[in-house]
Amino acid sequence: MKLLNVGFGNTVAAGRILAVVSADAAPSKRMIQSAKDSGTAIDATAGRRTHAVLVLDTGHVVLSALQPETLSARLTADDGKGEER
Repeated sequence: MKLLNVGFGNTVAAGRILAVVSADAAPSKRMIQSAKDSGTAIDATAGRRTHAVLVLDTGHVVLSALQPETLSARLTADDGKGEER
């Protein structure tokens, strides 16, 4: 299972990620609020501003302080290694 570092020592199973989106757009903000209300939001920002939202196949939403581009690059870099740990 590959794990993606989403910042500040927090990791997410890379195979569970459906989307990485910016937290600035209005639909993302509504999705975050809905997830908080339903208890499916996982805050991995360590008290910092949310820059990226990861949508998981379990219905959970992970909030990250890292930029979506950074997370995207980490995901694609992991794909090139080939071997699972």
